[in-house]
Amino acid sequence: MPLRDGPPAPDELISQIAAARPVTVADYMAAANAHYYATRDPLGAAGDFTTAPEISQMFGEMVGVWIADLWTRAGRPAFRYVELGPGRGTLAVDALRTMARFGCEPLGIHLVETSPALRAAQLARLPAAQHHDEVDALPDDAPLLIVANEFFDALPIHQYVHTADGWRERMVERREGSRVPVAGDIPADEAIPAALRGEAEGAIVETMPVAAAIMQRCAFHLSRQGGAMLAVDYGYCGPAAGDTLQAVKAHRFADPFADPGDVDLTAHVDFTALADAARAGGVAVSGPVPQGAWLRRMGIDARLASLAAAAPARADELQGQRDRLVEADAMGDLFKAIAFAAPNWPAPAGFTGVPA
Repeated sequence: MPLRDGPPAPDELISQIAAARPVTVADYMAAANAHYYATRDPLGAAGDFTTAPEISQMFGEMVGVWIADLWTRAGRPAFRYVELGPGRGTLAVDALRTMARFGCEPLGIHLVETSPALRAAQLARLPAAQHHDEVDALPDDAPLLIVANEFFDALPIHQYVHTADGWRERMVERREGSRVPVAGDIPADEAIPAALRGEAEGAIVETMPVAAAIMQRCAFHLSRQGGAMLAVDYGYCGPAAGDTLQAVKAHRFADPFADPGDVDLTAHVDFTALADAARAGGVAVSGPVPQGAWLRRMGIDARLASLAAAAPARADELQGQRDRLVEADAMGDLFKAIAFAAPNWPAPAGFTGVPA
């Protein structure tokens, strides 16, 4: 569930657009998603999209193996489990169950979530969990092991378009009954990375200051307290030009500028920007690597064999789940894993070693 730093409420946003007052793409996305997540459980066949933990228990189990391995090599310290935007709690249940097999049990379970609907679903699966509205509210008395799966992609982005008059921030306004993106009036050349300022007219560049700020806050926690963080999302290594803003409804792509608050708005994550923010917060960065490579290195194929042997009638189903998570023509390449470790903590597993 995305966090936000004071954009308009959805009703206010829609009112502004209806009155033909342009708002930034960032404010539009933040307010629309805040309303969207607050009013529904968007996951699963009956919802709008399905995430990796909902596809297969193997995903959360590999996260649990990753945490247990790191915790063991760090000397088995007391720690707190944290998840950002934990969906229905499915990943946490699978990860914590796997961790327990290695004696790796946290002092507490902490979920950063603001959606009432999703908080209820999470507590149904994790009744001992504590909820927090923001990263800054996390406890500071022990190392943190943080997981963020498909969290950063839902945070608001700014978009800039190269016009004949230079770079301008992209705005959203209402024209002839429709909401459309338009170029703003204020020069924005300084917001564009130097390597991209010469892009052709019409090019779009995205920045993600909210995601970078949250990443840096997590890094500050890790630097002070110890621990590590794993983030998995879809995206790229910037700087790069391109329009990645998209909307999904009922498992189909939709117009991102239609029906604000009733569709899921996301954008591809710039992993370079995340890494830069984390390093500025004092932590070491591993990756990113493709999700498929990371899952193979963590042992998903061995786990598949074990599950299939225990339930032969499900072998084809399990193979299909694995392939959807791992193969390049599914989620395996577009989705990437990146890890962040506190000073003096071991290098996280899955980023080097066994060939991808």
